[in-house]
Amino acid sequence: MNLRLTLAYDGTDFHGWQAQPHYRTVEATLAEAIRDMTGESPRLLSAGRTDAGVHALGQVASLETRSRIPAEKWRPALQMRLPEDLIVREVVEVPAIFHATYSAIGKRYRYLIHNSRTEELLLRRYSWRVPQPLDTDAMQLAADRLLGKHDFRSFETNYPNKATSVRTVRELRVFRTGPGSLLQGLAYHDPADRPTNMVAIEIEADGFLYNMVRTITGTLVNVGRGTWTPDDMERILTGQSRHLAGDTCPAKGLFLVRVDYPEREEDLRR
Repeated sequence: MNLRLTLAYDGTDFHGWQAQPHYRTVEATLAEAIRDMTGESPRLLSAGRTDAGVHALGQVASLETRSRIPAEKWRPALQMRLPEDLIVREVVEVPAIFHATYSAIGKRYRYLIHNSRTEELLLRRYSWRVPQPLDTDAMQLAADRLLGKHDFRSFETNYPNKATSVRTVRELRVFRTGPGSLLQGLAYHDPADRPTNMVAIEIEADGFLYNMVRTITGTLVNVGRGTWTPDDMERILTGQSRHLAGDTCPAKGLFLVRVDYPEREEDLRR
């Protein structure tokens, strides 16, 4: 069988997704549980390698297995062997051509900012606290400049990469909302939510560069603080240099919300 696993995890105590010697990682923890369950040493494929401290609400992994355990039995059996900060949301059998990495056609990330002068205990692990007032209207005007297909090398750590820095941003929203709705599964912003001191940056694209979301967030925060104007975003984008953009924000505020795949088998890539 070829299986697709949808995962959620609190990235605080993980050293990212990718297995590394002497570090606790999501991939290694999941692989150990699968070995215990099936006796196999799985080759796990993932939709992306989240960094240390980054969280996931809808990370996707895939693996091929000769196990006779039916796909519908995998989720509960696997969850019994996993720690509390790693949850299996779903396990389904998929066509042999499905590849968690190469079949993906888009991803959605969410960055949470606690915009408050005082700390909130329960938000420390899941948001970046910015004490200065933030003008979210100005941030949205700046965010609008990034919509569409562009070379995003100004927002990429470790340029040049092996392929291209061109990506297409399909949606980029900045809004205030309550923390409850943002930490629930795949819930989206409800316009009826009472505005609070939580600021969310929601971004969807056909792909992302290393630290792209965290750098875009740092740049938008500079606009929100009044350090830059929305017009500066055009200068940064076309300047094609990482030193023009804002800081890379802390990993703890970033969530991989979901990964999108084609609905038709013939459109899958491997």
